[in-house]
Amino acid sequence: MYLAAAIAAAVVIGGIAVYYPSQQQAAVAQISSNTTNPINNGSMSSTPTPFPTGTIQYNLTYGNWTARWWQWLYSVPEDRNPAADATGEKCHEGQGGPVWFLAGTFGGLNERNCEIPAEKSILFPLINAACSKLEYPELQTESELRNCAVSLNEAVTELMVTIDGQPISEQELRSYRVQSPLFELNLPQGNILSGEQGSTQAVSDGFWVFVPPLPPGAHEIHFRGAVVDFTTASQNNFVTEALYHITIAE
Repeated sequence: MYLAAAIAAAVVIGGIAVYYPSQQQAAVAQISSNTTNPINNGSMSSTPTPFPTGTIQYNLTYGNWTARWWQWLYSVPEDRNPAADATGEKCHEGQGGPVWFLAGTFGGLNERNCEIPAEKSILFPLINAACSKLEYPELQTESELRNCAVSLNEAVTELMVTIDGQPISEQELRSYRVQSPLFELNLPQGNILSGEQGSTQAVSDGFWVFVPPLPPGAHEIHFRGAVVDFTTASQNNFVTEALYHITIAE
């Protein structure tokens, strides 16, 4: 499913190719607040430096954090899901632990206002996809699910991020492609994947930005991802874009 930063894929949605707990709250409660490879963002005169993809943050790999992002997104029913939020009023749903998740959209641009507690790192996808056994019952192994998720992102045509008006180059953004390990999804009634309560396993692939905590005050994060693929049996065109006006609490 694609979510792009939100959702879009099998359900092409990135932040979401459906691209995808409040598993996060329980799970992250046991995670250390210490960052293995802290990066100094004391000066906001330049773009904050995202965490390198090969590092461990808060005792988890980058790929594990992307799995947590999907678990978070799918744990929130559609009627209050942050990926479907047009204003930002749902940005606090299901949040917990040292990392704050931002969602993309189900397609097109949403402009949102969001207040984030101090000392939270921020993770968001530009465009991403997840393949689950629920969506694709013919795919039963981790390798099959991984190949599915990767294939959904092979035709990505655009990646864009600015933080406080400072862009990150597309070349650098393409280095932030990350695959998750196999992970569990516990789906509540009304979820955005199937609507029905249940569980399944999934693997995701996507382009992510994971930044250290921003200083207190007002900030802006703007991101977009696009995929255009005319080679598949069904045309796959999807654009997701989100503009967040963020206030970091004092």
